[in-house]
Amino acid sequence: MAAKILVVDDEEAIAGLVRICLENENYTVETCGCGEDALASIAAGPPDLAILDVMLPDIDGFALCQTIRKQHLFPILMLTARVEDMDKIMGLTLGADDYITKPFNPLELVARVKTQLRRYQKYDAAAPAGAQSAAAPLEYEIRGLTINLAAHRCTLYGRELALTPLEFAILWYLCSHQGQVVPSEELFEAVWQEKYFESNNTVMAHIARLREKLGESGQRPKFIKTVWGVGYTIEA
Repeated sequence: MAAKILVVDDEEAIAGLVRICLENENYTVETCGCGEDALASIAAGPPDLAILDVMLPDIDGFALCQTIRKQHLFPILMLTARVEDMDKIMGLTLGADDYITKPFNPLELVARVKTQLRRYQKYDAAAPAGAQSAAAPLEYEIRGLTINLAAHRCTLYGRELALTPLEFAILWYLCSHQGQVVPSEELFEAVWQEKYFESNNTVMAHIARLREKLGESGQRPKFIKTVWGVGYTIEA
C-alpha cells in the first residue's frame, strides 16, 4: 500500500508542486491549507508522514507540530522559509524529524521524505540503529528507566514514554553503550545513517526533546549527561 503523506501549506503553488513530486513517486498525498484542517484530517486517519509549512494562516507550523506530537509519532518534516539555526532547532526540539528550507529542490524533498519513511518503518519495527546482534541484550534497565527493543517500549518508573522512532533509536544506542561517552558524530551517523557535519544541531535538539520526556534538565540530568566538546553518556 502506498504511503500516505499530508502536506500542510497555504500557498497553493507550493502545495501543488509538492503533491506532483510525491505522486510521481506513487505516494498518496492529501493537502491542507491550514492547521485546523490538518488536525481534522489526522483525526480521521493519521498519515505515514506530514510536511508542515511554518507560516500558516491560523496556527504556526511549530505549534501544529507540538500538537500532533501529543498523540502521534509519524515523521514530521518542516517546510520553512526561515534559515536561522534557532528556528531549525526549535522545530526539532518540538518534535519535528527534519526540515527543508524554501526555495527547495524537489529531488531533495523527495529524498528526505523517502529517508524519513525508511527510518520510521525500520525503527518502528523494533530494529533501531545500534541493535548489534541476536546475542545482544534486548532490554536495559537503568535506575528506573527500562527500554525493550523487541517490544519497542520504554518506561520510566513504570510509566510508558511516548517516544518517536528516532528518539527510541537514540536512547537505545546510548543505553547499549552505557558507561561510554558517545561522540555526537557517532550518534548521528549510527542513528541517521548520514554523514555528520560540524554545524549540525540535530543531535542536540533531539537530546533536549528526550530529556524533556525523561523529566530532566540539561543542567542536572539523571540519565543523559553531556560531556562538553565530546558527546553524551548514560552512566552504568
